[in-house]
Amino acid sequence: MATTIEVEDTITVGALAERLMIPVSKLITELMKNGVMATVNERIDFDTAQIIIQELGLDVELKEHSDEQTLKPKRVKTSNSSTAVVRPPVIAVMGHVDHGKTSLLDAIRSANVATNEAGGITQHISAYQIEHNGRMLTFLDTPGHEAFAAIREHGAQLTDIVILVVAADDGVKPQTIEAIRYARKAGVKIIVALNKIDKEGVDPNRIKQQLAEQNLLVEEWGGDTIVQEVSAKTGQGVSELLDMILLVADVEDLRAEINVSARGLVIEAHVETGRGPVAHALIESGVLKRGQFVVSGTTYAKIRNLESTTGQPLNEAGPSTPVTITGFKTLPEFGDEFRVVANEKLARAEAEKTLSLGQNHHTQGVSSSELLRLISRSQEMQELKVIIKADVQGSLTSVIDSLKSLDTEEVAVRLVGSGVGAVTDNDLRLAKTATAIIYGFNVNVPSSIRQQAVRDRLELRIYNVIYELLDDVKLELEQLLSPEVVETDIGTLVVKGVFNSTKTGVICGGEVTKGHLLAPARARVVRDKKLLMDVEVVGLKRGPTDVKEVLEGEMCGINLQTISKLDLLINDRLEVYTREVVQRHL
Repeated sequence: MATTIEVEDTITVGALAERLMIPVSKLITELMKNGVMATVNERIDFDTAQIIIQELGLDVELKEHSDEQTLKPKRVKTSNSSTAVVRPPVIAVMGHVDHGKTSLLDAIRSANVATNEAGGITQHISAYQIEHNGRMLTFLDTPGHEAFAAIREHGAQLTDIVILVVAADDGVKPQTIEAIRYARKAGVKIIVALNKIDKEGVDPNRIKQQLAEQNLLVEEWGGDTIVQEVSAKTGQGVSELLDMILLVADVEDLRAEINVSARGLVIEAHVETGRGPVAHALIESGVLKRGQFVVSGTTYAKIRNLESTTGQPLNEAGPSTPVTITGFKTLPEFGDEFRVVANEKLARAEAEKTLSLGQNHHTQGVSSSELLRLISRSQEMQELKVIIKADVQGSLTSVIDSLKSLDTEEVAVRLVGSGVGAVTDNDLRLAKTATAIIYGFNVNVPSSIRQQAVRDRLELRIYNVIYELLDDVKLELEQLLSPEVVETDIGTLVVKGVFNSTKTGVICGGEVTKGHLLAPARARVVRDKKLLMDVEVVGLKRGPTDVKEVLEGEMCGINLQTISKLDLLINDRLEVYTREVVQRHL
């Protein structure tokens, strides 16, 4: 009967070895065999531990320990308490790339954002508030490029209403469908903004039919999905869209408690020179005040600066308000909850507890799916070692997730280091030790660092558009692929006479019955449908003249180079082909 051991959702390698009553070196060796470099103090998740136990052949059954106190509280969009107050709706703008999400938000807040984004693509979650008819609305502009799926899903989880932007001249696309799925998963209302309605020849009914195929039936067809025709370019329908948002918010009766300790979610984080770690957060309940102590995951802060997203200083901010917070000891994680605690002692204790329990969902441990992939990898796996530096935590997550998607059975990206902020001396040292390429996304590189990289002959590549960075990595991975040998049949010769035969060659003559012949080339010698030998064509003659090509129907002489003596006979066939080494692509 198998022994049952109860473990937490993550556990250190040392603790697992102790519970399994095996030497820790044995466990580390097994992990290394499967491509997982883990030290005694590093954490692996529950599923990974289970897989390794199976690999070791131990008669042990793991049971996951559940501690209700450590579970993350479920997000409540509205409160029925008598003390709850009406709060602004939080609206995420989602949709396919280049369908006009940011342009629509520009029209709403009369500011130009897209021109400040590299490639005209939103790279981060932007949060800001506007006022309409005397009421506040909070908007999240989520990136549309496929690489930002992690950020986009995160945006839906923060949201009460999703504005699904669909270009009237393009229709429902893969990222549109993805946004619908995220919105449904988060349980939020969807309002469709049919953008670019001012373009000639657009057919709104065609788009509505496509939406119906995704189970979004518009109101005029008997469904409950609101569709508002808009033009971000001319401003047509924008005011009506905001009216619809407020109408849906009233129906949802969105409320929040304010007489409680403030809490919310970190929606972005980065490091600023002179200000240290900076977090952009969305308050969900309570009133956040400057000077309070907040804890988020494994870090905490005394709020030094509390600002609006436009940089205006605030003394306090209520529910559904996006704010900027400085004062964190270390960079908070993208997607972590934050909450106010009474004092610094409690804040530090909470952060240390989270760190020791490994409760942070951004654990650096190896996931079970990654481990399974590592176990199934060929021993000939080629790896591209990279270090990733990004401007903000959300971008870092998206870049790393996107790089993982490039892995195949033959080549893979190996992340040897990552972080938020400018490229540093430590990054250069790590790159030199690991022979890795440093990729920077939207980060600064001091001139001294650039000079040092050149001196040390290190690859340092900085990009402002994510798909350009991914294309570069893809090209590097393709260089690691074993080239493909492509054989192309070009012609057939029937032997009519043999003039000379040695141990390493044959000179013969014949007629080209199909295609054409080239020299140099290769040929398969076939007799009665059986392959005798593969030989090299080193020369062709038409009469006494050396030629490089002979066409179908012509007679010629042919000089063959062989690996051993070939006894060629009349009516043997030479199937001539070319062999080419071709670079493969992912």
